[in-house]
Amino acid sequence: MKRDDILKLLESVGAIRQGHYELSSGRHSGTYIQCALVLAYPPHAELLGGALASLFRDHAVECVMSPALGGVIIAHEVARALGVRALFVERDRSGQMSLRRGFELKNGERVLVIEDVWTTGSSTRETMGVVEQEGGLVVAAGAIIDRSGGRLEWNVAARALLEMNVPSYEPDDCPLCRAGEIATRPGSRFSRAHP
Repeated sequence: MKRDDILKLLESVGAIRQGHYELSSGRHSGTYIQCALVLAYPPHAELLGGALASLFRDHAVECVMSPALGGVIIAHEVARALGVRALFVERDRSGQMSLRRGFELKNGERVLVIEDVWTTGSSTRETMGVVEQEGGLVVAAGAIIDRSGGRLEWNVAARALLEMNVPSYEPDDCPLCRAGEIATRPGSRFSRAHP
């Protein structure tokens, strides 16, 4: 898939929004990308998953892992395209990412970590940490969108289908806050804590 095709697909379902948002990372931005809106359509999810999988075919991936919740659908589609299983990590009661639900990794199992959107990359890094704790080997990481414009640094091969340079700010340094705009919290991580 080409960059313009991905942008058109995201825009066609309203997945790119403008306003003042507090992201799940805690940073603020004038743009919010809600990949769940495009992944709600199975043909779109399959198309994006296949395109993302094609970037990692030469990595001998044995399992695809994602952080819940945003990465689950796209990781499943990537795993389907690669012919491997898809697992996910989720936050336990203490707030730490962990492998639950009876999921297990084999010692040395080659894992591709997939996320929907990277802003700081923290959820992907937490997922990588869980893979390593469980005895797996992270061989690569991927996302539908890299909001940093390719500025994130990884210790494995990492690729996104779409790189966008979408500024985000620490709350104390946010020009939208200084202009008096109130940030909204659209991400799923806030839905329980902030009804």
